[in-house]
Amino acid sequence: MSADIIPIHAYQRPAMRQQSDVTETVRNLIQHVADEGDTVINQFSRDIDGFTPQRITLKDFNDYDLTDALKSAIKSSHQRIKKFCRFQAAGLKSATYQDDCGEFTSLYQPIGRIGAYIPGGRFPLISTALMTLTPAQVAGCPVRIACSPSDHPAILAAAALAGATEFIQIGGAQAIAALSYGWSDISPVNMIVGPGNAYVNEAKAQIQHRTAIDTLAGPSELLIYANQVKHVDWLVADALAQAEHDPAAVSVVVSESMSLLTNIKESLESQDKSNDLFQQGNIVLLNSDQQADSVDFINDYAPEHLQVCVSGINPGLFTNYGSLFIGENSAVAFGDYCSGPNHTLPTAGAAKYSGGLGVHQFLKVLTQQSISDQGRTTLAKIATEMARAEGLIEHQRSAELRR
Repeated sequence: MSADIIPIHAYQRPAMRQQSDVTETVRNLIQHVADEGDTVINQFSRDIDGFTPQRITLKDFNDYDLTDALKSAIKSSHQRIKKFCRFQAAGLKSATYQDDCGEFTSLYQPIGRIGAYIPGGRFPLISTALMTLTPAQVAGCPVRIACSPSDHPAILAAAALAGATEFIQIGGAQAIAALSYGWSDISPVNMIVGPGNAYVNEAKAQIQHRTAIDTLAGPSELLIYANQVKHVDWLVADALAQAEHDPAAVSVVVSESMSLLTNIKESLESQDKSNDLFQQGNIVLLNSDQQADSVDFINDYAPEHLQVCVSGINPGLFTNYGSLFIGENSAVAFGDYCSGPNHTLPTAGAAKYSGGLGVHQFLKVLTQQSISDQGRTTLAKIATEMARAEGLIEHQRSAELRR
């Protein structure tokens, strides 16, 4: 076996590096913001990004100076994301039932104020503006504040199309602090979504005691499970596409076919850029003896993106993933931009207990109950006994008075 093709049982996901300097820097920033407010936010922005935060008034989407081709792509992507969001929302219905004790309701209500962080680093992440704001738009959140260090017209256009009600040009941890504590005359939001660098991620971690967040995003990751395929070059391109996200991104290929892994290895080694990613561990090739071992490994690994190109396999075998892409046609790049389901997904194994961003995360579930006279006496008897057993005397009295 080639030294560059690893037995599946010998591989573990690289550990997340602890960055104590990032943690301390962000803690210091947030404490100063909590104590001093806008002055600190503005100063950090000038020191780190070189500009003072500003509100940008969004124009109508069609008024932005973009190529016709890009405008069409953004509109088509937004329409598909919105369509999927509406499909999700259709299953989230408030409902009421009645029984002998009264009337009981489960009620979905949009979160009042949300903030969406849109990175502006090496590339203008147009897709992130669409993916973070559109679900909130469909959910009906009345206030949707977009933050980005970038004022790229494509980001502004996408934010306008996806329903941002405010746009603040501000980046990094100071943007998260501004959303959580408020900035200028903008009040704090109730929830913050969107990916970012280590400082953004750490800031989200530190403010989640006061402001809800979507997830703590780690490096992008893809796991491809394939055996016999028609287009090896497609899989190589998919692995490279995810590996280019950031220096810590990892694309893993799992296969029971040694010949497929060898073909992929040879393809990667044929070009300097792909060979560098392969040698650095950004692309990993794993050999498995049998399907059961592959499935067990995948469910334990819980990848952000799972691409399965194994003919006839039951997708239900896979239980832990952010988003599943079935078949060679289903490029993960389509999911990143325009197929419909959200690309904001759990990383670093978090898919074992959470899923991707969706309409449901912008809704809170409330309950209502209206107890009838008959229900009052029925429930009082039950509650009295339970309160007595727990030793909560005033609970017991409150129930007994209604018998």
